[in-house]
Amino acid sequence: MLTHLRIKNFKAWKDTGPIRLAPLTVIFGANSAGKSSLGHLLLALQQTARSTDRKRALHLGDSASLIDLGTFEDCLHGHDLQQTLGFELGWRLPKALDVKDPLQPTRRYTGQDMKLEVEIAAGRSAQPEVQTMRYALQGSGATVLDVDFHRDTQRKLHLQSKHYEFRKADGRQWPLEEPEKFYRLSDVTAARFKNAGFMADFALATEAMLDNLSYLGPLRSHPQRIYQWSGDTPASVGPMGEQTIAAILAAQGDARQLNRGPRRSKQAFAEFIAAWLKDLGVISDFSVRPVAVGRKEYEVLVKTGPKSPEVKITDVGFGVSQVLPALVQAFYCPPHSTVWMEQPEIHLHPQVQAELADVFISAIQSRQDGVERQVQLIVESHSEHFLNRLQRRVAEGVLTPDDVAVYFCRRSAAGTDLEPLKLNLFGDIENWPPNFFGDEMADIAARTLAAMNRKKAQAAGQPAE
Repeated sequence: MLTHLRIKNFKAWKDTGPIRLAPLTVIFGANSAGKSSLGHLLLALQQTARSTDRKRALHLGDSASLIDLGTFEDCLHGHDLQQTLGFELGWRLPKALDVKDPLQPTRRYTGQDMKLEVEIAAGRSAQPEVQTMRYALQGSGATVLDVDFHRDTQRKLHLQSKHYEFRKADGRQWPLEEPEKFYRLSDVTAARFKNAGFMADFALATEAMLDNLSYLGPLRSHPQRIYQWSGDTPASVGPMGEQTIAAILAAQGDARQLNRGPRRSKQAFAEFIAAWLKDLGVISDFSVRPVAVGRKEYEVLVKTGPKSPEVKITDVGFGVSQVLPALVQAFYCPPHSTVWMEQPEIHLHPQVQAELADVFISAIQSRQDGVERQVQLIVESHSEHFLNRLQRRVAEGVLTPDDVAVYFCRRSAAGTDLEPLKLNLFGDIENWPPNFFGDEMADIAARTLAAMNRKKAQAAGQPAE
């Protein structure tokens, strides 16, 4: 689970400042203010980690990748190649990492929180090149082990630590090699030292964190009359929700069972999703069935009311097919995952938008086979109804202020600013931004004045202005 994020000189962001990421993090803001680019950088880091090209510091994308950010110059704030793109990621490991120094067996470094800080500059041919790569392993809120791999002004690479003594291998002191991607030492560089083997564990922890990141975009695929499934297990529902039905069938095939929290009854995955759709009020019943025995074609059947006939999902309102991927991904993703969603409330009635907040609260509190899933949701939204429900649940004690983080993204002369909103125990936002959801009072006052003028004109027998 991600605990914090900071980004410098990336697209609209000169410096986001430290961003606390809670189990449920919600980002509001104006259109084109830069909300989406926060997630886009994380996706670029993920596709870099999954790339087969170890020499590429940052894979910004192409026509075959999940996201294409253009050139490195396109990504830099102000398109200034003299700037360095910087980011800092913090995350909680599923279990504590224990590092031992083979040269000093009594020395142990144990922690469950990781931090990675990277600076990338334009190198040869204006391609991204790692300037610094700093790791910190933290336990009980303090750094127990740090690593600083950086390039000096003469382009020479160095590996240092304040808490650990790296010792070079015997023999000729060869220079260190370029890092692989943005987060790992090359095998050759690690071999230059007698006790740098633990750096592979740091790289694996970074890859595991990025591999557990999934993304659902604001535009979801249209429903289909027939879906095909051959028994595969997709990693997620896909950026457009195109793998939603395959994910449901795969979870059913694995006999996954979920419940909404402690002392709540377990349900099979499809049944669990159907119950939430019913609670949202969008349908009365939901099922996924093969069109015939032994076939790999499936149809999704729904009932809009208790006495309504069963129809295919293509024959009901568009909102069902749009909210279904968000529900499925929130509960389908593996434990300790982070899910980034853009506008999950799109095409939904205001009441359903409010109920969706309860779905996401359940997702971060849900259990699988009796064990807390510890899933994190980061949501970009424009819904006032969604926020109102979150505030209500905090006031009711269902959520604590530590469980949720709310941010407001606004354009400024320098680029974009991200303002953390202070949510207290009573569900109140103490620093409500002006015109957060438009100027409601101005609209009410203008409407009242217009109504008064119209009534006066009608009483005088005159046409209203």
